[in-house]
Amino acid sequence: MNSLKGKTALVTGAAAGFGLEFAKLLASDGLNLILIDIDETRLTGARQFLINTYSVSVTIMVCDLSLPQAADEIYRKFKQNNIEILINNAGYGLCGHFTNTRWKMEQDMINLHVFTLTKLTKMILPDMVRRGSGMIMNVSSIAAFQPGPLMAVYYASKAYILYFSEALANELKGTGVSVTVFCPGQTDTGFQKAVALKSGTTLSRSPWLDDPAKAATKGYIAMKTGKAVCIPGVKNKILAQLHRMVPRKTATSLVRLLQENIR
Repeated sequence: MNSLKGKTALVTGAAAGFGLEFAKLLASDGLNLILIDIDETRLTGARQFLINTYSVSVTIMVCDLSLPQAADEIYRKFKQNNIEILINNAGYGLCGHFTNTRWKMEQDMINLHVFTLTKLTKMILPDMVRRGSGMIMNVSSIAAFQPGPLMAVYYASKAYILYFSEALANELKGTGVSVTVFCPGQTDTGFQKAVALKSGTTLSRSPWLDDPAKAATKGYIAMKTGKAVCIPGVKNKILAQLHRMVPRKTATSLVRLLQENIR
């Protein structure tokens, strides 16, 4: 019998990409869903698809997660739902020299990747610990494992998610609650296209793009088994260790070369 059936999961950035893939996996396990995103049109479409396909309860909330009050509003609205699974997935990237990029977009990115993720976890986690059950997945990236010239703030914020999540996973041993950090590589989710659009650059399609459904499934299984860190795919595991295989300065230069070659 599926012990998760009928329980509630909350997913941020759920209108498309990994957020929607995780929502599908949760729905297939019979969980009721709370989906949060800034894109009302796509979020509404995702809700209808999930209801029609999986016959689960789906509640949506249109919210700008880069706003400082976002986590408070979400928790206030859904704290009575006894959230069993929290997936902090919302995020975006920005490419360009730090001296030329727009601060407002970087500020919003830091708020989204760091502040809202941390505060939402801070508010929901104690309820899980009190119940003695719950799972949290924070979506980072293989970008977290080294500096990223031309995407400096993005890489740094993803590193925060990685280290924050690993620390929590250790603190929570024996509580019945687990934290998993999901670190995918370049995936065919539309992320890179969105980065190019926000950055005012063009995008050369990478031949290395992973399949989002397959990557999400690996992350989902890792979360359900309580694994602290999930890097889906051999290629991504190797790239995540790049800084260990070559001098750190060389690894940083290689990352810059990669960013220059896909734009």
